[in-house]
Amino acid sequence: MYRLGKYEANDPMSDLVCGNYPILPVMSRFGIALGFGERTIGQVCRDCGVDTDTFLTVVNLLLDEEKQNAEKDYVFSVEAVLDYLHNSHDYFLDFRFPAIRRKLIEAIDCSADVSLAILRYYDEYADEVQKHMKYEERTVFPYVRGLLGGEHPAGDYRIGIFRSRHDQIEARLTELKNIIIKYCPADSSNELNDVLFDIFTCERDLASHNYIEDHLFVPAVEELERKTGADR
Repeated sequence: MYRLGKYEANDPMSDLVCGNYPILPVMSRFGIALGFGERTIGQVCRDCGVDTDTFLTVVNLLLDEEKQNAEKDYVFSVEAVLDYLHNSHDYFLDFRFPAIRRKLIEAIDCSADVSLAILRYYDEYADEVQKHMKYEERTVFPYVRGLLGGEHPAGDYRIGIFRSRHDQIEARLTELKNIIIKYCPADSSNELNDVLFDIFTCERDLASHNYIEDHLFVPAVEELERKTGADR
């Protein structure tokens, strides 16, 4: 049962984790490791060099399941959110997707045509996500860092282009999940159920990642564009 209401800096970090285990990947993307004892959220963030307001903003927004406060004026650092998103990309591309692929190979009957088709579908999906995130790393993030430095970037690029291209990349993962449930033969139901659970979790994690981009990152960048005159 998740705690109702928002967390604050003086709440114990252990209460946040024990009451909301899905927040563990968020902590790692902020560079916060376990072993914080009885310290509060604010103390842990300061000790780890993390902007406390940004951490609490991300955590509370993701834990608001009804997203009732999505349009609230949060206090956060755009640069800290940028670092968080970059670390999220590393997590998905370098850890999460390869781990799911290894489990998928172990779970399916690789001699069956449908299993090979599922693996190929997964590889195509992972490649699609990689292209999407690399686009952000090469184009979007440098653009935003320029705005943060007070630059008025040359060219016609605006964050609205990112918004228009920012389709929900978790949608294809939903299709893969449905194909596995309906058609995939398996040598072991335990192994297949385990990888399917990971896919469900990854799907939710991607949705949260995109939500932070849409409701924190993009509006903040649009405000930067207005301040620097880049929106004209």
